[in-house]
Amino acid sequence: MYQRLLEHLTTAVVLLDERLQVRWLNPAAEALLAASRPRVVGQWLECLEGESGRVREVLSKAMQEFHPYTQREASLSLPGGETITVDFTATPITSRELLLEIEPRDRLLRISREEALIARQETVKVLTRGLAHEVKNPLGGIRGAAQLLERDLPDPQLAEFTRVIVEEADRLRDLVDRMLGPNTLVRHEPLNVHKVLERVRALLEAEHPRLAFERDYDPSVPDLIGDEAQLIQATLNVARNAVQAMTEHATPEPRLTLRTRVRRQFTLGAERHRLVCEMAILDNGPGIPAPIRETLFFPMVSGRAEGSGLGLSIAQSILHQHQGLIECESRPGATEFRLLIPFEAPV
Repeated sequence: MYQRLLEHLTTAVVLLDERLQVRWLNPAAEALLAASRPRVVGQWLECLEGESGRVREVLSKAMQEFHPYTQREASLSLPGGETITVDFTATPITSRELLLEIEPRDRLLRISREEALIARQETVKVLTRGLAHEVKNPLGGIRGAAQLLERDLPDPQLAEFTRVIVEEADRLRDLVDRMLGPNTLVRHEPLNVHKVLERVRALLEAEHPRLAFERDYDPSVPDLIGDEAQLIQATLNVARNAVQAMTEHATPEPRLTLRTRVRRQFTLGAERHRLVCEMAILDNGPGIPAPIRETLFFPMVSGRAEGSGLGLSIAQSILHQHQGLIECESRPGATEFRLLIPFEAPV
């Protein structure tokens, strides 16, 4: 009866012997650790080594001291190369048996990050709208006063100065408008995400003929309901940002990978969706500097010397209009942006 209960638990349970070799594991552990029970019984699970052997060290300590130990947010490397974050508790049952309970944390951590990202974006949106109102009103007055002054100036050469005032007022107005993001309503029409990515690839290939492109498309991805022009703009902003970063840092053999996938039963923020479209843009550039990773999608934040800091902010705003968002993971040599959009309304 106890074995039946353990086999139906959603928590991963592994029973180890005194040499930390597997004696038994339940189906949840098989799924989480990508291990088949007949293959791993009597063996040490390499994925339990942990980062720099820390997990194995905790297991050995629990066995030697006959005392339970719990570790939070430990990293395990699975056979396929995937890394997962887990909480685990090691409890000695006898001098020859160690019970290991493992809870995956990646999903909860990702949901927490997404909720924080959405909250920050909403805050930035409110602040930007307030800033736009406070800036555009006096700009209109300055521009109008400069135009009236130009009419009354006796010397035509002095009008050059008033034209500078008008042009700079227009430039600041355009900058504020760009900070606000797209001001057009989303058109809800069926579109092919591969057509969006191919359009972006064609534009970038024309600008950077030496850049290598890789396409990793899932042909089973169904049509998405959204605004094709806006999604092209959002995807182009992200991809062009990656290409420009590789160009500025003279990345050897620069490569951009475009990938599509379907995610099932996927949570975006606090909303759960049956199907979510993932468009990923991967590059082998220098990576995103650590100090700006948390504020990457804020207006006027850029890791490039020539960057305006508006491209990613606008892209994130477009994704929010489609009930989606953009995630980012980055390290030197491997940066990935994932554009996630639900196929249907949240359930």
